[in-house]
Amino acid sequence: MSSTAQPLAASLVQSVDWLAIAPPTLAAVVGLVVLVADLFVPEHRKAILGWTSVAGLAAATALLLPLLDGDRSTFCLNGDGAVCSYTADRFTLVIQFLVLGGALLAALLSVTALKDARKDLPEGEYWFLLLSSAAGAALLPASRDLATLIVALEVASLPAFALVGLKYGDRKSSEAALKFFLSSVTATAVSLMGVSFLYASTGTLHLTRIAERIQDVDGQLHTLAQTGVVLTLIGFAFKTAAVPFHFWVPDTYVGAPLPIAAYLSVIGKAVGFTGLILVTVVALPSYADVWGPALAVLAALTMTVGNVGALRQQTTRAYSAVRLLAWSSVGQAGYLLVPIAAAAYSEDPEKSIGSTVAYALMYGAVNLGAFAVAALVGRTRTLNRVADYRGLYAASSLSALLLAFFLLCLAGLPPGVIGLFAKVTVFSAAVDAGLGWLAVVMAVNVVIALFYYLQWTALLFRAPEGESEKHRVPAPLTAAIAVTGVLGIALSGAPQLVLRFTDTGLF
Repeated sequence: MSSTAQPLAASLVQSVDWLAIAPPTLAAVVGLVVLVADLFVPEHRKAILGWTSVAGLAAATALLLPLLDGDRSTFCLNGDGAVCSYTADRFTLVIQFLVLGGALLAALLSVTALKDARKDLPEGEYWFLLLSSAAGAALLPASRDLATLIVALEVASLPAFALVGLKYGDRKSSEAALKFFLSSVTATAVSLMGVSFLYASTGTLHLTRIAERIQDVDGQLHTLAQTGVVLTLIGFAFKTAAVPFHFWVPDTYVGAPLPIAAYLSVIGKAVGFTGLILVTVVALPSYADVWGPALAVLAALTMTVGNVGALRQQTTRAYSAVRLLAWSSVGQAGYLLVPIAAAAYSEDPEKSIGSTVAYALMYGAVNLGAFAVAALVGRTRTLNRVADYRGLYAASSLSALLLAFFLLCLAGLPPGVIGLFAKVTVFSAAVDAGLGWLAVVMAVNVVIALFYYLQWTALLFRAPEGESEKHRVPAPLTAAIAVTGVLGIALSGAPQLVLRFTDTGLF
């Protein structure tokens, strides 16, 4: 080899910061271990796969702690350490905590669900798919180029399709998976087209370089760049389940195993919103006049359609509890969009993004708690109707009190102080950005949501029809309910901690 070739070869070898990439890497490795171990573990000992997965997700979450010392980056361009494909900054760590912590709680729900399914769900494949999806979701907030962003998005999404339709012989599950798959594939196709247009017009995939170059695009490529911006935004709007791209949500949540519905409601949302933040605020700040008004209108439509859909749910309809939570999650997605839209108008976009992240943390904790109690009731009431929760206080007083607390947090009413705090934070982000009309729409929707949240809460404390049925709470389900309850109560006692924790450091 010549002397000139040796430095060139050396320059192509990158050092990898293994500590920075450890959390998503560990989740992926444990997923592969579980898949291989499934071949050798006898049927009566399959539960060990679940507990291995829970331990793996707990360890991946714990690996975030050594990263708090400072920002770390890896997979950087040679000669330019400021342009990297993977960055573990404060924003990344907060979202990874939400994703991995949410996946851990979904895994605890899954241990009980798989035991109750009695072989209707294949355990090895289930845990492999859940861990793979969690690894992709944890990779996404660290992505700082469009190629890594799209790959992470698909690694998070593809296993989720299979998880939704994994139940043997269940037509609802198959139909839900098909709707989810078709909508998500459409979103991916549109996103990829938009990304290809952006690359063609700027010559780079790195977000910070796109932000620099897209302002000085050649006149002949200006239309191509604008089309790329619009298509990329549409693709990510699909992923966030924003209206009118929300049609798959209710049927998918009903058809999926309940822990997977809980997973999609929190981790699926986190993935979509994180991608949207990175594309708009980091890569396309110069197009704020395009994505700002578009996201503001989407936020207003999404919260309105979601809350009206939840309001129309009949308490005696089969699976109405899960459907109500599904429509509620669409409405909550509208609130999450508000600060992102406000970032286009704000002098301090980092503060606006911090409001979205703070709201996502609150929503993640209390929504997973609500799904955990729904999983408990669903063990004895398989149709899981809202009417089935009547008299829950007589059967399981602590579960009823915690579900009431979670619903009040989602509604933004005391004693759910963290819910009120999060809504006020989002509301103030809209007002500070001059989006008074959007703040008014949000206030109206908060009032609409009060009706169905309070209606469900009141049912919990009514006299039961007939003899109340005691609910035996398995240990994993107890742990999930307890963790979400303690987190919600602690944050309600000190809500200012959320804003300190969500100082994103994106800029």
